[in-house]
Amino acid sequence: MDTKKEHIFIVRCGEVALKGMNKPYFERMLVERIKKLLKKFDGISVKRQEGLIFVRADGALNKQEIIHEISKVFGVASISPAVECESTMESIGEAAVKYMLEAIEERGIKTFKVEAKRADKNFPVKSPEIGRQIGAVVLKGCKVLKVDVHHPDCLLFVDVRHDKSYIYQDKIAGFGGLPLGTNGKGLSLLSGGIDSPVATWMMAKRGMMIEAIHFHSFPYTSQRAQEKVEDLASIVATYCGRFKMHVINLLPIQEQIVANCPEEETTILVRRFMMRIAQEIAKNTGCGMLITGENLGQVASQTAEALVVTDQSVSLPVMRPLIAMDKVDIMDKAQEIGTYETSIQPYEDCCTVFLPKHPVTKPKLDRILASESKLDCEKLIADAVASEEIVDIFPQ
Repeated sequence: MDTKKEHIFIVRCGEVALKGMNKPYFERMLVERIKKLLKKFDGISVKRQEGLIFVRADGALNKQEIIHEISKVFGVASISPAVECESTMESIGEAAVKYMLEAIEERGIKTFKVEAKRADKNFPVKSPEIGRQIGAVVLKGCKVLKVDVHHPDCLLFVDVRHDKSYIYQDKIAGFGGLPLGTNGKGLSLLSGGIDSPVATWMMAKRGMMIEAIHFHSFPYTSQRAQEKVEDLASIVATYCGRFKMHVINLLPIQEQIVANCPEEETTILVRRFMMRIAQEIAKNTGCGMLITGENLGQVASQTAEALVVTDQSVSLPVMRPLIAMDKVDIMDKAQEIGTYETSIQPYEDCCTVFLPKHPVTKPKLDRILASESKLDCEKLIADAVASEEIVDIFPQ
């Protein structure tokens, strides 16, 4: 790679920096995730150095595309496109003047401020003096500029390190969180709604590897409805990588519930079966917990009483990252991660099939168990698991 024509990006860790003795492990995992996401590009190197991650890319590559890809990696707090120079005051000054002249030409800036950080404590000039001296050099080399310490058009950062120093102005925010693969594996109950893709994304952001399970009620639900869910899964996969989605036809179970159990209990009974089936799939695939998009009080099956009865059906822990969020905040997050427009497409969902007119909102466990005693639960669950289809989900 021609270093004179390369792009340099400084990548900063989020919570990874707080991991104490485990910090090197989390940093290595973060480097591997960045490498994996950038492997579509030729001429990329990713290295960990002095608490930062440096990404170097061939100058012919599109800088904004690379920034966009890095920003999707969980664990990344911010990214700065930077200029590298030798760690001498003369070299830093020359690089700063050149950088600011380009900023003047591209953005028409008129004011600036220099903020310096001396990571190398053996460097003979202290941080405040570096800022003053480099500011003076920039003023001399860029006659149109003035210093504004309160509201500058450009805040110029100077990061002085042992061998090289770096000059940059932007700190582009990433999503933060933890690198994928550092926090186990979970099975997400993925529907075509707004909530479950966001819940899946949020658990992946905490470092959890993902598999998914989707329930349909064909022919009451259409093939296009399943394709919608696959589209949603592909959007989520752009952040957490390729994963498997287990597809289950829930209709035989729904028909048995409708034929044998009180109508008002249909929703909660169906939900308990979904959780049990998901648990079997989770155990078969090494997933240590279930993930749902449930939100307290949003619908009849998500009241506090209903959630308690639902949880009683499984032994695996159930993660509900959206449990206390307002719906508008969930919708905002869906728009941010790119799932919202797909989620609102008007295709039916298995949860709307056989929907009771007056679903029970405060179910009693003893009554629910009495209703389930009328069904051959073990056979229904075993048949559902045996009939699963597996769809490989790839990033969009």
